[in-house]
Order: sequence, then structure tokens, then C-alpha cells
Amino acid sequence: MTERDEAAELAAALGHSGGEPPRVTQLDRRLAVDRDSVERGLASLVLTVIELLRQLMERQALRRVDLGDLTDEQVDRIGTTLMALEEQMTELREYFGLAPEDLNLDLGPLGPLLPRD
Repeated sequence: MTERDEAAELAAALGHSGGEPPRVTQLDRRLAVDRDSVERGLASLVLTVIELLRQLMERQALRRVDLGDLTDEQVDRIGTTLMALEEQMTELREYFGLAPEDLNLDLGPLGPLLPRD
């Protein structure tokens, strides 16, 4: 089936009558996605933002520990909280079938979003 035939079928399905059928563009084909793909992409984006925030919180906590302005109890609580958050992130990545590197966006000339450990 040619692109023109596909366009005619699409026009008929959308109720387009007469004249030249609308041209089917590359964008039109890309919009036909399945639900699993959209769900996985959205999960990847949300988990990327959460992972970025988690890493920033971890770095800030380490700075505060290094400065010595936290009590031993606060250090323990921060450590426990960060470990639990990392565990939750691992479970969510596994649930959506994502690897840690799937959450690291390539920013082109700026390099990766998240530091590579």
C-alpha cells in the first residue's frame, strides 16, 4: 500500500470528503503508539526527575555530614532515608523494566544529565 493509499484510507476514516486526501506525514505515523510504550516513556521521565532529585539530596546530605553540623541521630536518619529511597527507585525501575542507564538523559554537548558512577 502506498503512502497515498494510506492517506486516502485515513481521510475516509476521518470523514474527509472530496478533493486531494490529506498528506500523511512522518509525525502522523509516530503518533500511533501503543499504551505500554507511552506508559514506559512517562515512567522513565518521572523516574529520571526523581533520581536527579535523589542524587542532589544525597550530595547535600554528604556535604552537611562533612561539615559536621548534624547530630549522630540526624546522620543515621538521613542514611536510612536515602537507602530506603534508593531501594524504592530500584523496585520502580524493575517494575517498569528500566535499567539505571535508561534514566540518564543525553543532553548532547552538555553530556549526560546524571553523573556516571
